[in-house]
Amino acid sequence: MTAREARALGIEWVYYPVADVNNNPDNPIINIRSFGENPQDVAAQVKAFIEGAHSDKKNYILATAKHFPGHGDTAVDTHLNLATIPADMDRLQRLELVPFKAAIEANVDAIMTAHIAVPALAPPDLPATLSPAILTDLLRKQLGFKGLVITDALDMGGVAQGFSGADAAVRALEAGADTLLMPADPDVAIRAVVAAVESGRLTRTRIRESVVRILAAKERTGLDRKRFVDLEGIGDVVDSPEDNARAQEIADRAVTLVRNAGNAVPLAAPDRACFVVMPEGRYSAEGHILTQEIRKRTRGASVTQADPSMSRDSLDEAIGKLQACDNFAIAAFSSGGSGSGQAGLSGELPHVIEALIASGKPVTLVALGNPYLLRNFPNVAAYIATFSTVPPSEIAAVKALWGEIEIRGHLPVTIPGIANYGEGIQVHARQ
Repeated sequence: MTAREARALGIEWVYYPVADVNNNPDNPIINIRSFGENPQDVAAQVKAFIEGAHSDKKNYILATAKHFPGHGDTAVDTHLNLATIPADMDRLQRLELVPFKAAIEANVDAIMTAHIAVPALAPPDLPATLSPAILTDLLRKQLGFKGLVITDALDMGGVAQGFSGADAAVRALEAGADTLLMPADPDVAIRAVVAAVESGRLTRTRIRESVVRILAAKERTGLDRKRFVDLEGIGDVVDSPEDNARAQEIADRAVTLVRNAGNAVPLAAPDRACFVVMPEGRYSAEGHILTQEIRKRTRGASVTQADPSMSRDSLDEAIGKLQACDNFAIAAFSSGGSGSGQAGLSGELPHVIEALIASGKPVTLVALGNPYLLRNFPNVAAYIATFSTVPPSEIAAVKALWGEIEIRGHLPVTIPGIANYGEGIQVHARQ
């Protein structure tokens, strides 16, 4: 589905799947972009995505496994600073590298580098993106990868804090990269590479190797035969009812019930519940679909929006109007976006949840995105994880609260001290 829609729009290369094993609950940047904490499960999903991306030769897209050699066990957002993986080679082989090996076996087209230091393999202040030991010795020689190596964005703090744009561009190519993604100043990067070739620091042979890989990738997508998209045909492919139905099915199946004290889910009396929607920003579209779905089912439902820009006083005033509610259902969006440096709720939103818990009435917390939120609010009566912030997940959450779907998901991660990997309370749909 992704390949079909991408090619219809003229996109031949996607920077997916994420092959990172998210075994660090405090990771602010990988989080729900990962398939989970189990390397074998992550490997299976990575392989499946690549196979799907390549399954239709007419709609073949270049798939990219990222972020090599593994960005899951970090608590630093590399958009801001350099992160470090403290693993030795034995641990890397058993955990971080497992999905990348699966990706290479599945003929992944490209691998994206990580701006992380791996002291077991390279100097502790050198990002993997700029390390010949990691990109050439490990990835090319030991793992046998022959496809495209693309850097993560070179304007990110994980590289830019320690290296100039010119130096980073040349070092990345020296290390074994073929494509430089988003240098802060492309002209500076190009001039630096040309100068490095003219001085002999980079050989013409080294540049040709990358050019050949890029041309071969273009040929696999058929760009040598058909360069342009059919503008009139886009509407026949993108946003099809069949694909939307499959997306909704996936979102429904993903819903996972982690806690359910007093059988709070499904809601016994949704018409007497108050709903609080917490988007990640005041002008975000998050929660709009969820609110519509609630009001489809209960026309006069109480739905209050609380966002991180609101002061504690204004939030207290808003929740003070909810005294008549029998129980609360909170939909909290948390995607761990790049550059935020955190994966939890921001502003005074945690205060709102604590205040509703303190009311003594049952609180159901729905985590749309980050599944680890329960660590911060262990006293909620019920906890649902959707692992995503997209509209089908908003619809799935409402369907679960109303008992319209069977809840059958299992945690792909451990929530420390609360729930183990693989757990999930199974609940039948209401008849």
